[in-house]
Amino acid sequence: MTRTATIERRTKETQIRLSLNLDGSGQATIRTGVGFFDHMLEHIAKHGQFDLQVDCSGDLHIDEHHTVEDVAICLGQALHEALGNRAGIARTAHAFVPMDEALCFAAIDISGRPYAVVDADFHTQRIGGLSTDLIWHIFETIAIHGRITAHVRVQYGRNDHHKVEGLFKAFARALDAATRLDPRLGEQIPSTKGSL
Repeated sequence: MTRTATIERRTKETQIRLSLNLDGSGQATIRTGVGFFDHMLEHIAKHGQFDLQVDCSGDLHIDEHHTVEDVAICLGQALHEALGNRAGIARTAHAFVPMDEALCFAAIDISGRPYAVVDADFHTQRIGGLSTDLIWHIFETIAIHGRITAHVRVQYGRNDHHKVEGLFKAFARALDAATRLDPRLGEQIPSTKGSL
């Protein structure tokens, strides 16, 4: 079973091609034009052990919002497509990740029910080229288009860069564990309903 997906999205605001391999080795080639966002997507690949390629040309002369939002849409869609009918996956997982003085948490349920809770406060308006008010939107958008439930939380911390990086690492590690195939399940779908 190949758990891969390639998503293309072309609008007047962005042109995106995103490829995802859930059973990769953490390889990433990311080009969105928003350096800090690229760095966070690299963390999703590296700490999730996913192979991820993103090539995005967006209307950065306006701001980074459309680029970030549309890449998150594509990533969520790729997750949904690559997971197929979700047979044999662990389905739920969580992870704590420390990043220096910050501690972050993520819990994932690949439930088919899109929902996101993002509990984080930031003191700065921007980290590099990324507005911190988009951090919530990124996780919400991935969850909606991936049809997953995601809870991410900054337990504590002072430095906004550390807090955001910790969130992405925790999300990646929880997503890795939740998408893993459990050999005990075989082709069973991990739900009493029989579908996800």
